[in-house]
Amino acid sequence: MNPPTWRIAGQGLAGTCLAWHLWWRGAPFLITDRGHGGSSRIAAGLINPVTGRNFEPSWRIGEFLPEAVAFHQSVATHLGRDFWHPMPVLRLAASPAEWHKISIKRHLPHVAPWVIGDAHPPAGWHAAIRLHGGRLDTRGFLDASRDFFASRDLYQESETDPADPDPHLIRCEGAAGLLQNQLGPHRCAKGEILTFRAPEFDSSAIRIGAGGWIVPLGNGLFKAGSTYDWHRLDDSPTPFGRQRVLEIARAHGIDQPDITAHDAAVRPILRRSQPLIGRHPVGGWAFNGLGSKGSLYAPGIARRLATCLTENLPPEPDLDLQNFLTPPD
Repeated sequence: MNPPTWRIAGQGLAGTCLAWHLWWRGAPFLITDRGHGGSSRIAAGLINPVTGRNFEPSWRIGEFLPEAVAFHQSVATHLGRDFWHPMPVLRLAASPAEWHKISIKRHLPHVAPWVIGDAHPPAGWHAAIRLHGGRLDTRGFLDASRDFFASRDLYQESETDPADPDPHLIRCEGAAGLLQNQLGPHRCAKGEILTFRAPEFDSSAIRIGAGGWIVPLGNGLFKAGSTYDWHRLDDSPTPFGRQRVLEIARAHGIDQPDITAHDAAVRPILRRSQPLIGRHPVGGWAFNGLGSKGSLYAPGIARRLATCLTENLPPEPDLDLQNFLTPPD
């Protein structure tokens, strides 16, 4: 008996990483995508291991970052091009109070492995610390993967019926699916990003500070972001978003960036940027909720989902969509 052909709806980071894991297993599949883009295509792809005001490591990063790096090394072997770029993260503190919170945590056992050491703060900043990190060329990875699968008749542009009960359909539709209320309450947020040219600006590290980030892309190009809007959930750039990102750029010492692009998209969030996989209420499966950390989590979660599909196993409880949809009493 021939194995089923899995239908992957959505060619963002979730769907593309899943496709690679099925390809490596020899499992038949077809990717379908609306061809309208999405948050994966405009993402800066940065991986910052210790995040937030509380300076805490990202959820389960010790598992998922090594797996993400190994995944992209395998993809690079197939495509002849590497999309993962290791790069230090320069975490900047604007005040003694902010630096105090960082300094008292930097030596804790769960934080110390991600710390490279102190760094000289740029002008206007109180202190700085350097962390292990990197960025994924998300658009390059997605476009090259699409071309690879399309050349093998494993990709087509088409819409997916929200009510399709096909048990072999895997919805990897990101915010587009969540905004249809497919998986109940969501926490989606719109983000806006500027791409600009600044040949004289330091490109040796990703910078985090002033409520945003600056990511070097190479050849004098950078991405800066990002904003959070929980109300206007569309992909239209706004003057307010542009101004907010320019404020972030100015805080990092970039006063008059030569802007080449202004993009907006909606992040797919179900819970604290922690993804979920499992049976979809209508039928088939779902992989969603990558939030702003798809570059970190998509490869490892996709591998776990591919194992569920090909070996007929349930997801681990911490990732199971059913536990999110039907919480305990």
